[in-house]
Amino acid sequence: MSLTNSFETSVLTWLLTASSPSPARPTAWYLGLFTAAPGESGGGTEVSGSGYTREAVTFTVSGNNASNDAAIEFPTASGSWGTITHAAVFDASTSGNMIAYASLTASKVIDTGDVLRVPTGDLDINLD
Repeated sequence: MSLTNSFETSVLTWLLTASSPSPARPTAWYLGLFTAAPGESGGGTEVSGSGYTREAVTFTVSGNNASNDAAIEFPTASGSWGTITHAAVFDASTSGNMIAYASLTASKVIDTGDVLRVPTGDLDINLD
């Protein structure tokens, strides 16, 4: 996953100045799913309706890598969510700020009755 421009600025502000970064450091993180790519400034097309909600995620950090420390399971789709091509980490369950985003290694069609799961350790955010 790549950090968005706004969070790259927040990280540098926190690390290299006496100022408080804006937005403030999140206290909770949520994974969102997309059918069209978000980018450095956000955007994209997040899934909506048919039982979709962003799901809470927590991380373990080792070196320059953060990985989800538990499996993430989205609710059963009550209708088609379309083809999921990207994911993003947010600081809120709705609205909020996009922190990081990435394309999936393989897109996934989610139809009625499907459940999307991300196994422990499969969601990585790297600082290279």
